[in-house]
Amino acid sequence: MAMSSRGESMRKTYKYRIYPSKAQVRTLEHTLGLCCELYNAALQERRDAWRIARKSVSCYDQQKQLTEIKTIRPELQGVYSQVLCDVLKRLDKAFDAFFRRAKAGEKPGFPRFRSGARYDSFTYSQSGFAIESGKLKLSKIGRVKIKLHRPIEGKVKTLTITRSSTGKWFACFSVECELEPLPVITEATGVDMGLKEFAVLSNGEVIANPRFFRVEEKRLAKAQKKLSATKKGSPERHKRRKAVARIYERISNQRRNFAHQKSRKMVNRFGIIVFEKLTIQNMVKNHSLAKSIADAAWGQLVQFTTYKAECAGRRVVQVNPRNTSQMCSGCGEIVKKELSVRVHHCSGCGLTLDRDHNAAINILALGLQSIPHLRIKAASFHGAE
Repeated sequence: MAMSSRGESMRKTYKYRIYPSKAQVRTLEHTLGLCCELYNAALQERRDAWRIARKSVSCYDQQKQLTEIKTIRPELQGVYSQVLCDVLKRLDKAFDAFFRRAKAGEKPGFPRFRSGARYDSFTYSQSGFAIESGKLKLSKIGRVKIKLHRPIEGKVKTLTITRSSTGKWFACFSVECELEPLPVITEATGVDMGLKEFAVLSNGEVIANPRFFRVEEKRLAKAQKKLSATKKGSPERHKRRKAVARIYERISNQRRNFAHQKSRKMVNRFGIIVFEKLTIQNMVKNHSLAKSIADAAWGQLVQFTTYKAECAGRRVVQVNPRNTSQMCSGCGEIVKKELSVRVHHCSGCGLTLDRDHNAAINILALGLQSIPHLRIKAASFHGAE
């Protein structure tokens, strides 16, 4: 996964599997536990300060207390200082996000306490880590075996150690790297995402819906049934819980790999890629379609395509999907049809083609119209269809 920023450089994340020894796993688990405890204690301090004295406690105020806290809790000295500082920064970001959403008129949830089972990462923000002789050296933990399946390109800014739900450990390097533009391409495409087909391009190409969750659904139900039959707190229940987690992890990995492959192909082929701006959070409120919508993971494709496009010097545009399925791409007339009607037929101009293909052409036209210097090209692209 990568996160991008505007300018001549961007931030990317390189993720590698690490293989800590049993002793190192105990140290990593202990570090996560202490970080979780610090997070909850800092949250409690902020809540109490506001409730009792109507006083706001800043991240800086809490970081200044770390030296004193370490004398009271000597075990915190076994955690690298910047890791502890980052825990407090995480809490500060949670409050910033809460106030930002509240100011925007939303109804955000107040920052909550974290359970040890769900606190699964810690970050070295500037130093305390290095790769030496093919191993990852972590301050206060030691030299950990790492599988460097590809080189790290760019300046490493932070390192985050994460634990998956199945007990696997990963090292995620956030790096700042230069943009790598691909040769200029004028070809553009519109992408209509759906459930019958994962996506249809404006040139008529179809990306089939793999339905990863649906494929694993029976196996998952069987594993969950075995889990519910075990006694809470027993070793057998822990074993069954990991079996369920492995299935979810496999589905997640398949979706991610699929999105990476399809986004890379589109970025290599097209100079401009136009998507619908879908409000997926609202769409999943339709209980009859929620499972299929979540399984499709359209947002992941848009996210991956966007950062790959920025790195390659391409352009991703998102447009309002309103009436893109109803409007005729030939004459612009609105042709009302139910979701079950899969063929678009316009009685005005006589155009007949697949419903999703028609929508993709409309999406492309809207995207090109939103780019001022390319408005004149919308007709030529439409004519090519």
